[in-house]
Amino acid sequence: MTDAQTLHDFVVALYRDLGDRAAFDTRLDPDVTVWETPRPQLMRGIAELDELRGPAVPPAERTEPLPLVTPVDIVADAFGETGIVRYVLEVRAPESGGLLETVRVTDVVRRGGSAGWLIVHHHAQDLAAPATASTTEN
Repeated sequence: MTDAQTLHDFVVALYRDLGDRAAFDTRLDPDVTVWETPRPQLMRGIAELDELRGPAVPPAERTEPLPLVTPVDIVADAFGETGIVRYVLEVRAPESGGLLETVRVTDVVRRGGSAGWLIVHHHAQDLAAPATASTTEN
């Protein structure tokens, strides 16, 4: 398997584990830097990221299902011990599967020895709301 395919699979597994914060965070470098649309300041480290994410809720204690988050259009490249992965996240309603939002993402990763690939920088930007069938032209 190529490093590019490994990085592709890494991103798919990352979002498969989105509801399990501990599993998700094993793929983050402890000093990860993050840019997210809701918070324009650069976040440094998992503790600052947690300020944005809020408290982790164990799956057994959730009262509502999480949205379905799927990475699509994944483009991955590895350059030795460093890689870059670009993709779009499709966020869908858990009940209907309807598209709620899309997010453009770039992750910079570093091979972390026995830990495998780790995200050292995550940049996500919300895209315009998806058009609906009820939209009409004037």
